[in-house]
Amino acid sequence: MTLQVRLVLQTLAEEPEQQRYGLEIVEATGLMPGTIYPILGRLEEAGWVSSEWEVVDQSAAGRPRRRYYRLTADGVSAAAAAQAAVSPRRRAGLRASLGRVLPGGVS
Repeated sequence: MTLQVRLVLQTLAEEPEQQRYGLEIVEATGLMPGTIYPILGRLEEAGWVSSEWEVVDQSAAGRPRRRYYRLTADGVSAAAAAQAAVSPRRRAGLRASLGRVLPGGVS
């Protein structure tokens, strides 16, 4: 499992019942949208993530509708297993590096 996939899983696992849209995940991980969306698609195909389109009047909202993502029960288990596979020291470093990531994925 790649670091990028772990970051996405970790972000979604922080509040597994909460739906998040793609750009929220981009901001939380510091990864680029071109990295996030293919990962979310693969996680959905694997059954670890479910998604649904927002029901919104786009003209009233002044923006396009959003696609919201959430971990499934299998995804929660997979995220926990991915976290457990990373040593505590490395996990702390990963969390610290998230705090140093600037917009655009530059650290």
